Amino acid sequence: MRKIFGASLAALVLVGLAVIPSQAAITGDYLEVRNADVWTGPCFANSEVDLTGKRAIIAWRINKGSWQGTDLSGLTVVAVVKASATLGDPYRNPLPSESVLILDQRADAQQRAALVNFAKSRAGKLLDNVVRVDFAPISLEVGKGANHGSDVLKAGDLAVVKTRSLCSGDIMCGNETVYYPPLTRLDHAMPAFTEVSSFSGKGLGVVWNNRDGRSAFIGTFSD
Repeated sequence: MRKIFGASLAALVLVGLAVIPSQAAITGDYLEVRNADVWTGPCFANSEVDLTGKRAIIAWRINKGSWQGTDLSGLTVVAVVKASATLGDPYRNPLPSESVLILDQRADAQQRAALVNFAKSRAGKLLDNVVRVDFAPISLEVGKGANHGSDVLKAGDLAVVKTRSLCSGDIMCGNETVYYPPLTRLDHAMPAFTEVSSFSGKGLGVVWNNRDGRSAFIGTFSD
């Protein structure tokens, strides 16, 4: 049985921590996955830098709130990114990047425009070059209690991400830390193990189906 190593990991994973506004206009859950380990040791990270880690899937599920006057409660937006260098590497510029946005198909025209604006405001220059916008049924299931860390994202037949909590069996060198921080501003984030991360859409000239990596973040956001 996997044994989650709580105290030491908890001390390491409280990245992106911020004070949550008492009356935030918008709140929700966040999921991010890369094609390189984000919770890792320097030796592993150095072996991957500029060779991988140039792709990411980012999802925001808005649980409650409005963005610039438009109610987005219950809607989700997904950004799929292809960058020019390893995302998070302080010595290499990941720009220019290309991205595909997947919008919740339940959103009306006004909500779709607000979702695009919201995602761009959170991810900044990573989403400057949106090459395609798709619409799909999107679900983001967030694990609670004993299942904390076990998140599942499904964006139609375009993208799938499944995570679980990190455990003692995921330690490889003993020097693991949050080597790369999350790509967006968050109230709370913790790294997680990626069981599946796949993208099969169009627009980026590449698709992928990655498995088994220490490459995800789960968290919460507010604004």
